[in-house]
Amino acid sequence: MRKEFSKAWKGSKKPSKQRKYGYNAPLHIKGNFLNAHLSEDLMKKYSIRSLRVRKGDKVTVMRGQFRKKSGKVERVDVKKTEVYVSNVELAKKDGSKAFYPVHPSNLLITELNLDDKKRMKRVKK
Repeated sequence: MRKEFSKAWKGSKKPSKQRKYGYNAPLHIKGNFLNAHLSEDLMKKYSIRSLRVRKGDKVTVMRGQFRKKSGKVERVDVKKTEVYVSNVELAKKDGSKAFYPVHPSNLLITELNLDDKKRMKRVKK
């Protein structure tokens, strides 16, 4: 019998428990792990520090082998907590290109996709 996920969990110093919380979290909570910082000008404009990454946003990679590369968000995988960016690709052995998954904490949002009215409200709050 699998124990249910507890929203009342307050936290632990133990990294294994922190990872377990992230892995076993339901999707509506995993969505909160997809936040990325906004660029300085967006921060001043909307007076918020971070926002959930969304398809169509323009982002810059801040960490890893693709640092300083920027592109458009092509896909967001909520289950795996991964973001796929247009210019962040690896060349495969057969010559084709494959998207490289980036963790949202390593991204900086430089331009927002404000097509959605609900997101517009969230930003303007």
